[in-house]
Amino acid sequence: MNGTLLKRLFKAINIGSNDDLQKIAQAIIDDELKKGHTQLAKELSNAMLANGRTIKPEATFEMNANSMSVLPKSKRYETPLATYIPSDKLQHDMVLPNKVEEKFIRIEKEYAARERLALYGFTPRKKILLFGPPGCGKTLGAQRLAWRTGLPLIKVRFDSLISSYLGETASNLRSIFDTTAHSPCILFFDEFDSIAKSRTMDQDVGEIKRVVNSFLQLLDEYESPGLLVAATNLNDQIDAAIWRRFDDSIEIPKPGPEELKQIIVVTLSGMKTEFFDWSILLKEAEGFSAAQIVRAAGDAAKKVILDSSELVTQKVLLSAITENRGVN
Repeated sequence: MNGTLLKRLFKAINIGSNDDLQKIAQAIIDDELKKGHTQLAKELSNAMLANGRTIKPEATFEMNANSMSVLPKSKRYETPLATYIPSDKLQHDMVLPNKVEEKFIRIEKEYAARERLALYGFTPRKKILLFGPPGCGKTLGAQRLAWRTGLPLIKVRFDSLISSYLGETASNLRSIFDTTAHSPCILFFDEFDSIAKSRTMDQDVGEIKRVVNSFLQLLDEYESPGLLVAATNLNDQIDAAIWRRFDDSIEIPKPGPEELKQIIVVTLSGMKTEFFDWSILLKEAEGFSAAQIVRAAGDAAKKVILDSSELVTQKVLLSAITENRGVN
């Protein structure tokens, strides 16, 4: 409990104010929610209810089969504004250059040590921007953060979020932020350049600029107990003010030769393989994105399985890589 709440608590006890005590109890519950202590907040709330009190924590959601019923919906069409990605659907194995890997580890460590950091007046990185070319692993990066932190992944649905009606997109955005304000989760904006374009672009209409202004305000106010992760291929089109609101920005590049080799090895780890001449394979795969090389290795494995063979040969793998060249 923070010092301000302690002072308020003792003052309320001293003057015997039941109303103040109830308000402080609510503030304590809300404070625990912001720290991510959902179970403790529930127990405190239940303790109050057991004594006939009506105090309950502010609206939160727990991820389960019925989660979609509590996720925000558009007021006009009642369509979900976000989707919950179950933990068993998360893909979290990434092969990254060392410097990029270190940045992800830093975010994960800071989140795990958020309470210890708070004792010294520091907060963990909470707003993360991932950028890079298509297929480099930005969406996978968000899933990895969800897996490593144990936070549920909530992916914003832009098909429902963006509206042609004046002011409705900004209203939908506010609804998403309000819903996740007290629930620890990773709020994921994929291809978020659609709502964060530079306000200096001549072709943009006034509504887009209003949406960017709303998004800026929401980013400034973001104090949720989880993480906000945004991903884009078009980092050069993002409004400069949006960039400054993020605590960390991570460029995820296309894999180099060593990363390509590791991705192939991981993808084919369940298969028998012959000795590969890596110089030939990596030359053919030069310039591939992570998604391309995963697909190529997967295609080679599937061909071997369908041919009732037990061995992935260099010829089969090289053919798959060649076939996937130019396929994004």
